[in-house]
Amino acid sequence: MQAQGEKWRQVMSWVVISTFLVVVMVPSPVIGARNCSFPAIFNFGDSNSDTGGLSAAFGQAPPPNGITFFQTPAGRFSDGRLIIDFLAQNLSLPYLSAYLDSVGSNFSNGANFATAGSTIRPQNTTKSQSGYSPISLDVQLIQYSDFKARSILVRKKGGVFMKLLPKEEYFSEALYTFDIGQNDLTAGYKLNMTTEQVKAYIPDVLGQFSDVIRSVYKEGGRSFWIHNTGPLGCLPYTLDRYPMSVAQMDKFGCAKPFNEVAQYFNSRLKETVVQLRKEVPEAIIVYVDVYTVKYNLISHAKKYGFEKGVIACCGQGGKYNFNNVARCGATKIVNGKKIIIAKSCKDPSVKIIWDGIHYTEASNKWIFQQIVNGYFSDPPISLIKNGLPCPWE
Repeated sequence: MQAQGEKWRQVMSWVVISTFLVVVMVPSPVIGARNCSFPAIFNFGDSNSDTGGLSAAFGQAPPPNGITFFQTPAGRFSDGRLIIDFLAQNLSLPYLSAYLDSVGSNFSNGANFATAGSTIRPQNTTKSQSGYSPISLDVQLIQYSDFKARSILVRKKGGVFMKLLPKEEYFSEALYTFDIGQNDLTAGYKLNMTTEQVKAYIPDVLGQFSDVIRSVYKEGGRSFWIHNTGPLGCLPYTLDRYPMSVAQMDKFGCAKPFNEVAQYFNSRLKETVVQLRKEVPEAIIVYVDVYTVKYNLISHAKKYGFEKGVIACCGQGGKYNFNNVARCGATKIVNGKKIIIAKSCKDPSVKIIWDGIHYTEASNKWIFQQIVNGYFSDPPISLIKNGLPCPWE
């Protein structure tokens, strides 16, 4: 009897999701039903979605970052836009301002709490020691909670605040996006842990991730868009820092052990999402498999109009055009003048990896185009422009 009840609950759950999908894909003919766009995005994450948080706190990402689209450094570790930028654009929203950036920011349609180097689990080191941001996911949650409470109060003052802060209802109607976890994996390797030791702490990392999702849900969040982590073993940063034997490399030049641990993280993340759906039944939680998309791009670079996937565009020398002590934008004084020694390649549009760790605007755009239609999502929900559902109703 209990088994039948559980089966019925699962069937009804998928009926709800299927109905949601139909609303997303096709305008509803039902009188009184309405489609709408998400009025805001609140993003949590690391450098893959940081639009200026780390730069505001610790200094601007140096040129040539930003050269392709912004023509100047714009807080992003890329030559141009990130996946989160294309997502915002697709929803007819402005690019997200970083929560920490006090200059020229507009939060009327959301805020970005991500910072480059962030982890889910707080690190027991300083930024200068390890390179990891002190603004881990738990801190981002505190920032979000404070931002929400203060925005509601301050907006009531009227004037300019009415234009720069989100409406109160936006916090429940917004899309909550998460792209974080990659740095939690590299943190273990930096401490000389084995792959098995890294795998052993992943459940704790995802336990802390779940706590944040539950907290946002309690604050009123109902729509969640969660990226898994990418192929860590295909990044020049990893390949340069942790050289592998030929047997440990795949035919596309990626380190298999690092990709395997990323896949393990992703499988456990997906299990975590399934469990969260049971705990927060009123929420819609979409798991997005960016790993498969990124690996497919790197392993079939020429097919999609790109050059060899594991070579960085911006860097200085070495097998992968990556030097950890002279990363993209590094300078030195020559004849009394400061010059950039880790420069951009001539054409970033044909490169996949920008600086050895992050992706170019061209590859970010390509990746977004693959995931926006829902083909790599579970459930397969499409984020099309306009016509999006209103899960808060």
